Amino acid sequence: MLSGLVIVLLPLVLGYMVPVRRAYLMALINRGVNASVYVILLLMGISLAGLDDLADQLSRMGSQALVLFTVISVCNLAGLWWLSSRLSLSADPTRVVPGAPASKLAAMAGSLALVSVVVVGIALGLAGRRLPGLHDGAEILAEWVLYALLALIGCQLRNSGMPLRQILLNRHGLGIALMLAATSLMGGLLAAPLLDLRPSEGLALAAGFGWYSLSAILVGDQLGPALGGVAFFNDLARELLAFVLIPLLIRRHAALAIGYGGATSMDFTLPVIQQHGGVTCVPVAVVSGFILSLLSPPLILFFLSL
Repeated sequence: MLSGLVIVLLPLVLGYMVPVRRAYLMALINRGVNASVYVILLLMGISLAGLDDLADQLSRMGSQALVLFTVISVCNLAGLWWLSSRLSLSADPTRVVPGAPASKLAAMAGSLALVSVVVVGIALGLAGRRLPGLHDGAEILAEWVLYALLALIGCQLRNSGMPLRQILLNRHGLGIALMLAATSLMGGLLAAPLLDLRPSEGLALAAGFGWYSLSAILVGDQLGPALGGVAFFNDLARELLAFVLIPLLIRRHAALAIGYGGATSMDFTLPVIQQHGGVTCVPVAVVSGFILSLLSPPLILFFLSL
């Protein structure tokens, strides 16, 4: 477990040590992150195509992901609802961020595009099924792309404009992140017997906190591509539901709306939080997503090692 943790965290730490002072370099890093996610999902689709009885496996993945997502979401929403009633955090929609995209439909289309990439990968994997080593090679390459992605994300975190001291002292963001993490793990533990999984496997599937590109590869590497697919669809479904919940709930229950996005609240769901919650919600969302992004890799690897 320790060696696996070092391998995953090392690129994240190395990326965090790199200061970027030029805007065009930061833009290249952001594009690299987006491109890496698509490459990982394409390779994941190719490796899924190597499963025997693919249709049955995909049907089973869908049903397992639905059960896992439902149980975790119920736990998340209950915990975050309770937290919202106790935090003095409110949105200010009169002070929105200029230029922030308002269309949740456009944001959801981006998430659905990720599913399309997996489908394209499956099609490519089926077309090249007779090529020797194609599916195993795709899994190995996906791991290396993940390491590159972690390094780029580390660089993004370093240059987000928020020092670690400010992040750790933000009690709203810290409280939301810890509540989301605790209730997600509780949901994974409760869902495990329903999915005929060991408790540690249920916890590993739940510890992605919305970071689908990471959870899919780490879980798939240890438990097989089928459960890697379950982790991916569970975390992607979180993002899709977050796009719907944020505009509906952020004015009355800001902590719930911000927290449910999980690790995505610092990137993919942040524009919707900005537009509907105003500038007061932005640092809380970034801090919450930042902490969950740091917690996810070691937690997944720890539970996979049990």
